Amino acid sequence: MEKNAKRAGVPAGTKGEQDATLDHGTMIPLTFLAERELPCSIVRIGLSGLDPAAHYRLGKCIKKTAEELNRDIAVVASGDLSHKLLESGPYGYAEQGPQFDRFATAALGKGDFLSLLTMDLNLSEAAAECGLGAFRILAGALDQTAVASELLSYQGPFGVGYAVATFLPQGEDRERAFDVTYQRAERARISAAREREDAYTRLARQTIESFVKTGEAPPLPDDLPEELTKERAGVFVSLKIAGKLRGCIGTISAVTGSIAEEIRKNAVSACSEDPRFEPVRAEELERIQYSVDVLGKTERVDSTEQLDAKRYGIVVISGYRKGLLLPNLDGVETVEEQIKIAKRKAGIPEGERCRMERFEVVRHQ
Repeated sequence: MEKNAKRAGVPAGTKGEQDATLDHGTMIPLTFLAERELPCSIVRIGLSGLDPAAHYRLGKCIKKTAEELNRDIAVVASGDLSHKLLESGPYGYAEQGPQFDRFATAALGKGDFLSLLTMDLNLSEAAAECGLGAFRILAGALDQTAVASELLSYQGPFGVGYAVATFLPQGEDRERAFDVTYQRAERARISAAREREDAYTRLARQTIESFVKTGEAPPLPDDLPEELTKERAGVFVSLKIAGKLRGCIGTISAVTGSIAEEIRKNAVSACSEDPRFEPVRAEELERIQYSVDVLGKTERVDSTEQLDAKRYGIVVISGYRKGLLLPNLDGVETVEEQIKIAKRKAGIPEGERCRMERFEVVRHQ
């Protein structure tokens, strides 16, 4: 299994485990399996923050390994649906909660695995689900396989969605190679973004592509607009793959001689020094979507009424601790959410008073 994952370019295996304890999603199905005393071996596979296609490819590795070993297997994909179905529930209510559960149960009931791959990231994150990655692995394990699917039950009486569905293989169906369809759509989306890019995002992309391939940032192009070479400002460079953040580094105010130099410096940092992520790999470059935010000057605010999560970015300051959050981010709808995230980034407790500043940005993407 580990060898097949490596050949498929999926970073999966037994190395690097940080917590060996079994989580709730593992213990529940294990309890039912133990009651049956089934004479079989069990392999537990965790999830990751990787993109949908990576989870699907891992499922394909499961299928390939079983075929190579000539073993019959059952795949149990365990995880909750939305955690935000009821105000009285442990995680509160969001309108996206019931929306996600309707979408997911419809897809599961029909065996529509392509919909699981192309699920709107904003919808799934706002719904606070924890099963989608497992469902995508299951879909990959049934790659190019016709299935008889059935949604056996759905309930959410305590504010968390629970569903049970079965998928029985019905023979080969080459039309159900959903990762191929998904990747084709992703390539078209990225190609369209490349055609739309301006001098700002093009500079960020070319810098990162050169740095990842050669280890060095290229010199600045000679044909850059004057606003890039003559003006100075803070800049943030953000990278996403399949809608998920892959790196983001920036400066609140200028630390170099021009916006162009600021982009080049922060582009290198975003792809190689963001502590939340591994450095970008060469094989990821064709899937990255870039955005460049040029920051305006910060101004102090005395009330949350002067803030707007869509229009203004925010800086929170308490002593030497400082946190920044850009405006108009996916999944951040309110000023309260914006302040909470900025404080968390700064290491400032939620209830602690702090100074706040706001700023506007010009976003290039």
